[in-house]
Amino acid sequence: MTTAVLPAPKSASPTWQWFRDAFRRHPTAIVGAMVLAVMVLTALLAPWLGTVDPQTLAPIQRLKPPSGEHWFGTDMLGRDVYSRVIYGSRISLTVGIAVAAFSIAVGLAIGLVTGYIRWLDAIVMRVMDGLMSIPSVLLAIALMALTKASVGNVILAITLAEVPRVVRLVRGLVLSLREQPYVDAAVAAGTNLALILLRHILPNTVAPLLVQGTYICASAMILEAILSFIGAGTPPNIPSWGNIMAEARSLFQIAGYLILFPGLFLSLTVLAVNLLGDGMRDALDPRLARRM
Repeated sequence: MTTAVLPAPKSASPTWQWFRDAFRRHPTAIVGAMVLAVMVLTALLAPWLGTVDPQTLAPIQRLKPPSGEHWFGTDMLGRDVYSRVIYGSRISLTVGIAVAAFSIAVGLAIGLVTGYIRWLDAIVMRVMDGLMSIPSVLLAIALMALTKASVGNVILAITLAEVPRVVRLVRGLVLSLREQPYVDAAVAAGTNLALILLRHILPNTVAPLLVQGTYICASAMILEAILSFIGAGTPPNIPSWGNIMAEARSLFQIAGYLILFPGLFLSLTVLAVNLLGDGMRDALDPRLARRM
């Protein structure tokens, strides 16, 4: 008597297994990444999401509440708030990502050199300590006061305010890594300074910098909104979440939706970036995850 052999169940694809395991281990990172991806797609596909020109004026339609024609209502000039909020996501995401990339690049270069060269460390770190003693908002406002309002100048001002924090992080990592046996072996073998930094030090700073980059991105978006809100950020003709809320602050009691929607989008984006950063920290630092 022969027994029937049942076919083995099909195993899930490797991609699905990886996603499932990652979601079980770090659900906050996956949720944050998904929300952030939706925001990025919204910014990229803004012209095709039922929007109109965010600068189009229609005084006869001013201060209309949310409706089927204007999903988020209209502002005091009759402009479609939905279109302005969607297009405003481009400014906030551009500023956040650009500031994170530039500050990490500059801070990494300075931190690697100052952390390894002792005499240079004493000079550069005193300068960084002086910059860190000034609140980021005040430093960015002071820098913007010396230049004209533009997205590029906003990115530059916030980057200069965030660089000292990256330098201090990288310097601390280099000070601990330079005492490792493999670095001593490289020095004994006659490896020059550039190769030691690029081959032995730099790879070990990538994980902490990725996590720090998410926090800088979130902080930069909030700083950009603050600068635009007080009139020291992007020009008023460029729709950004900070500008939209600044223009609507005098109408908050009669048209609260003008502040509600850009504030909600800003909060969700910053929350998504922070969730992604927390998940990356837990994934890239197993010792911390075990302690928690």
